[in-house]
Amino acid sequence: MDHRFLGIPELTDVPRVAVVIDVMRAFTVAAWAFSRGVEKIVLAPTIEEALALKEGNPGWLALKDGAPAAGFDAVNSPALLRSRDFAGRTLVQKTTAGTVGALAVAEAPLVLCASFAVAGPTARYLRSRAAGLPVTFVVTGEEGRADEDLACAQYIGERVADDGVAAAPYLRRARNSRAAAELTAELRAGSHPDDVALCLEVDAFPFAMAARTEDDLTVLRPVVAPEPSSGGR
Repeated sequence: MDHRFLGIPELTDVPRVAVVIDVMRAFTVAAWAFSRGVEKIVLAPTIEEALALKEGNPGWLALKDGAPAAGFDAVNSPALLRSRDFAGRTLVQKTTAGTVGALAVAEAPLVLCASFAVAGPTARYLRSRAAGLPVTFVVTGEEGRADEDLACAQYIGERVADDGVAAAPYLRRARNSRAAAELTAELRAGSHPDDVALCLEVDAFPFAMAARTEDDLTVLRPVVAPEPSSGGR
């Protein structure tokens, strides 16, 4: 399987298969939200549209980057979501990197959103649904230079071919990334001291996450991935 690794500004065409990576923290948060019962996540292009979607759809919740703000029900922190009950709810998500990357490739026939939390299921989903197709990994952080996102993308790419690939070297890079350092130093608003550790949990959840167009919205849902092969992770 051919892979390419591009930042959002480098996207010049519509890929056949796109895997959008945001480790710290959008797609770790999305995975946690699904684990807490969220039915679907609507990816919003702007803060204003996120609030408009929530206002126009009673019962929907909204989440964004940064500090808590009026109209938003949650912030982009896995640790602050892990004890919430979102059973059956729709969550509108707007972040500065992850959702932007997903929306940039929303017209692709297959779009997966991923982090270390769903790395294995994402790799197995690619193996079963995109065998032989070229895959574009969208490295969303720092205009494609975020090493935690690139490490995760490369790790998933390797696991497509071999589900037993060791995670440690890739996690080490993510742990030493600028994003991890800023979160550890509490330089990012709306964070929790446990966020980095949760972002570095590999295969925390058994599902992959696919984004599709539904009623002119880009909607993220959990999807079933094949079970690991015997002898895999």
